[in-house]
Order: sequence, then C-alpha cells, then structure tokens
Amino acid sequence: MKAILSADKNWGIGYQNRLLTRIPSDMKFFRETTTGRVVVMGRKTLESFPNGLPLKNRTNIVLTGNKDYDVKDAVIVHSKEELLEELKKYSPDDIYVIGGESIYRMMLPYCDTVYVTKIDHAFQADTFFPNLDEMDEWVMTEESEEQTCFDLEFTFTKYERR
Repeated sequence: MKAILSADKNWGIGYQNRLLTRIPSDMKFFRETTTGRVVVMGRKTLESFPNGLPLKNRTNIVLTGNKDYDVKDAVIVHSKEELLEELKKYSPDDIYVIGGESIYRMMLPYCDTVYVTKIDHAFQADTFFPNLDEMDEWVMTEESEEQTCFDLEFTFTKYERR
C-alpha cells in the first residue's frame, strides 16, 4: 500500500479542508499515479473534491463514522476493520491512501511507500502528515530536481519503509 500527498516544509497538508496550494504538475502526477487504482480517503477529503464527487477512473473507498452516508460510485466503510477487510479485495500495489490527516495516520503503518511533493514554503495549515524525515523506519529513496511553480519551489520525493 502507498500514500500520496503534497506537504509544505512543516509537513502541513491542508487548511480548512482545502489543499494548501494547487501546483499543476503535482496534480498531474497525482492523477497519473492514481488513475485506474484504488484511492482510500476520509469523508472530508471526498467532500473537498469538486462537487464532493468521487475521483473518476478510480475505485474510491471512503471511511466515515456516519452509517447513513452514501455516495454514488464510492465504496463506503465505517471502521478501520471494515476498511482493512475491503482492501483485501485489491492488490496492495494498487492502493493509494490520499487523506486526510487521520486516515494517513491510521494507514501509514500499512504503507511501504509514500510519494510526497515537498513544497519549500510554510503555509498556514491545520492538518499535517507525520514527518517521515524524523522516523527511523522511513528513508527518502528518490528526489527530483527542484521545480518552480510561480514563486513556489518544490520537489517530488519517494519514501520507502526500511
């Protein structure tokens, strides 16, 4: 299983249920990486998408505590146990955890790879991803050349569990 995200220099990932910034090449990387795959998210992440609709050309699995929650074209689960049972139906190589913070924290122990678009800027954030650079079990195995979008510098990185 993998996770995919963009984070600022403080590992911030969102503010008021929105991404901190939208970088076209990051959105393209996310789209190309997850299309045709399984994406795992919480309800608030789903609701942050355009019109609150599941992502096209992917199997969308949404974890929510709300037993009455229903979304067309998404698989709804209500507990970590139910989520893990649902994920057994898919190849671990095809599963991408896409947020938000509580889902990332819950599922990180099950991930072996994390793709992080690291943005060299500190935004105002209210949700964060665990700092992989401070965790002994994770090592950065790939880092792209620095890129720029408007005045933001960023790199695409890949972390793997040791």
